Amino acid sequence: MTSTILIPNMTCGGCAKGVLATIAAAAPGARAEPDVAARRVAVSGAPDAAALVAALRADGWEASAAG
Repeated sequence: MTSTILIPNMTCGGCAKGVLATIAAAAPGARAEPDVAARRVAVSGAPDAAALVAALRADGWEASAAG
């Protein structure tokens, strides 16, 4: 299953690297593909999107699950 997480303050490639690092730490083995222009990231292989959102928020990202 793929989850889409909206991250309005992911505005550049450096931001995307930070987001990917947070996701890798919170869900080892998950695959994440950021789309900086759309300010979102698609994550597959993560068991709990809510846990990813919480981890991203804890690291300062304005994250929310896409409906």
